Amino acid sequence: MSSYRLEKLRAHISPDNKITAMANSPSPLTTHVLNTAMGVPGSNMTLSLYRQDQSTNAWSLITTGITNNDGRCPGLITKELFTAGVYRMHFDTAQYWTGLGETSFYPYVEIVFSINDPEQKYHVPLLLSRFSYSTYRGS
Repeated sequence: MSSYRLEKLRAHISPDNKITAMANSPSPLTTHVLNTAMGVPGSNMTLSLYRQDQSTNAWSLITTGITNNDGRCPGLITKELFTAGVYRMHFDTAQYWTGLGETSFYPYVEIVFSINDPEQKYHVPLLLSRFSYSTYRGS
């Protein structure tokens, strides 16, 4: 097992890292990118969050960020800005894989989802390899 992979795994399971990531994220919407091909968090991946305007269907950019060493991007949206509607997360997977010296079949991944009750917490993970991805609503 490579030292790079061991370092990433150690950072991922470190209790201090998890506590810090959660403490910095009062966001009602969270994400977690996992590189399932290498068994490590998808760190240093650029992502953007958009909300769709109900009357025009146009997308408005809310924020952009980069995943941390644990594959998370704390503080995506504040509770005050989090309203019912349709959202889109755009993940720049081509840049991520290029940074690892790899190529990818998917240049980006977009996850579109509906928020019906903004009082709930929503977690949208991205499980990723160079040739596949999946997502689900987590807790």
